[in-house]
Amino acid sequence: MTVLAYLIPVALFLGLLGLGAFLWSLRSGQFDDLEGAAHRILFDDEE
Repeated sequence: MTVLAYLIPVALFLGLLGLGAFLWSLRSGQFDDLEGAAHRILFDDEE
């Protein structure tokens, strides 16, 4: 039972850390161009 006293705060901390990383990636523009990479892989880079 005392293990839960350690695991619950650790789980909450990791959840908040993941939420913070997701919000940071939204603000930094990671999800702005979702279709660009999908279309870019179809074309060859001929230089």
